[in-house]
Amino acid sequence: MLLCSSSAAIKRISVSWLIVANNSNFKSHRLSRSDAAALALESSTKRPRTMSTHSSLKDAFSSYADHLNALNEKRERIVKASRDVTMNSKKVIFQVHRISKANREEVLEKAEKDLAAVRVQHISRLVKELQGTDFWKLRRAYSPGVQEYVEAATFFKFCQTGALLNLDEINASLLPLSDPSLEPLQINLLDYLLGLADLTGELMRLAIGRISDGEVEYSERICQFVRDIYRELTLLVPLMDDGSDMKTKMDTMLQSVVKIENACFSVRVRGSEYIPLLGSSDPSSFLVGVSDAEL
Repeated sequence: MLLCSSSAAIKRISVSWLIVANNSNFKSHRLSRSDAAALALESSTKRPRTMSTHSSLKDAFSSYADHLNALNEKRERIVKASRDVTMNSKKVIFQVHRISKANREEVLEKAEKDLAAVRVQHISRLVKELQGTDFWKLRRAYSPGVQEYVEAATFFKFCQTGALLNLDEINASLLPLSDPSLEPLQINLLDYLLGLADLTGELMRLAIGRISDGEVEYSERICQFVRDIYRELTLLVPLMDDGSDMKTKMDTMLQSVVKIENACFSVRVRGSEYIPLLGSSDPSSFLVGVSDAEL
């Protein structure tokens, strides 16, 4: 009887163990299948999102690269055009420096044609590249050429009329080069003032040359004109936000004023020591600062 009860207990334990084992296998199997489904769902939902993000970033950086490449190419073209403007504007300045009493009309007529050629052939390239864009973004690329053009245009205007060519007149001469449907290229005030500062150096050379030809009164008018420019800029420069370049040129401008004043002063005070006498047309005996006793 005891043996039968023991065997019955063993069977119950075996059946219970099998039930527990089967349940655990079923649960583990069920969990593994659910985990696999969850992983598959997670991978299926994350993979497209990762691919989409990667593609959008790649497209964005490609767009940025294209924009920067186009901007660099535009800057190179503007720098080349600015160099051409600088070189040809200097030729206009050299042409004006040939002026004298005998050839004044001829020299100014040639300089006017050369200045118009600078606008049509070279400034027009800058206008084509810059109109309708942010002018200040590329200002450093074209500013040297614009300053040289302002210097040449104002120098020619002074020798022609004795007056100053203002910024509105310069910009008005550039309007025919622009497309009416786009924002035109206009020379900004800073570049105009920087070109005006360089003008004083050319006027100093012109004044010294006119003194050697006996045109003392003309040199004195140049001296007064340069003084006026220097005085007005002296009041304006401290108020400028971006005046570092102008402050550097103010020192050079002061030197030009002093040189013209000294030359005019020397002629008035020591004029008898200049050979030939002022107004003489004999260039062979030109000696500056040599008195009659020393000859």
